[in-house]
Amino acid sequence: MNIETLLARVDALESRAAIEALISGYANAFDRRDRGLLQEIWHEDAILDLPGFGSAASRGEILQMANHNWEKMPHMHHWMANPLIEIVGDNATATVAANCLFHDIERGPVQVSGLYNDSFARRSGQWRFLSRSFQLHYLTPLKNWVPVAGTEQFITNN
Repeated sequence: MNIETLLARVDALESRAAIEALISGYANAFDRRDRGLLQEIWHEDAILDLPGFGSAASRGEILQMANHNWEKMPHMHHWMANPLIEIVGDNATATVAANCLFHDIERGPVQVSGLYNDSFARRSGQWRFLSRSFQLHYLTPLKNWVPVAGTEQFITNN
């Protein structure tokens, strides 16, 4: 194997790891209400489209949308699965299955499931989200679902 082939393989592995970290970072940022982490994962001109939950056309708007959603849904738990990532040079796309359990202050406990369609770009050596759009498969109110133990306590509508 020549050095160019080896370098290309290392770059592909590092790129995939960086993109997977962005996907995990998204879930952790929203779940932990971590504004700093949320800011780090987007390019300035990134787009986030979450039908039913908001839409944003810049990193600043994404942070504003997150603040609004955190007020409405103070408890979130995302699970990201089965990332299908395709990397071509400094650009990448992915589809990622998602499941989220959250407590909506108006609806109570809700489970949401769907698919994220993502695009990423590497700029100045750094991978970041360029766009993320959610395809909602279902939103299910969890009537009579009440946690009985744990660190997150909330008032239910039941």
